[in-house]
Amino acid sequence: MPDDRSRFLELFKSRAVLFGDFTLSSGQKSRFYINSKLALFHSECAWLLGRLIYAATADLEFDALGGMEVGAIPMATAALACFHEHGRKLEGFFVRKQVKDHGSRFLIEGVLKAGDRVVILDDVLTTGASALRAAEVVEAAGAKVSRVVCLVDRLQGAAEALHKYDFRPLYTLRDLGIEPGTAA
Repeated sequence: MPDDRSRFLELFKSRAVLFGDFTLSSGQKSRFYINSKLALFHSECAWLLGRLIYAATADLEFDALGGMEVGAIPMATAALACFHEHGRKLEGFFVRKQVKDHGSRFLIEGVLKAGDRVVILDDVLTTGASALRAAEVVEAAGAKVSRVVCLVDRLQGAAEALHKYDFRPLYTLRDLGIEPGTAA
């Protein structure tokens, strides 16, 4: 059986990489789209992703992990299950794009306290704006960002935007067999 990294990549490429004409959340046009949810809500992918995030963060002392809705939610859930399996207690959270006008009216959902050390998760980054937004919101709440982990870096500016953080993509476009600059 292939290792976790290779097997996840095989599944991810077959399920989540779509070709056609797309507009990305950054506003850029692309001939391909990475819809991570087509993979992240699959049982084997979720299990493998939890193991990969665990491996990418197990060296850190931190208290919580999460990121922007919706992409970070399945990532955090998968990672939390793996951390629990390894005997580490962590909190998960997600940052809303906007505060709801009813209920608790929290921008951050989950347990996140001032002073917590956190890992920001994101699925696919182009410019890094969504991960940067999540980092800014948790820092405004008094937490400290220890690392930013994304599933796929499209190699279009995320690393530069996140330069003040320990940024670690699990994969890049090249791992998916796509050369940067071939988006249009």
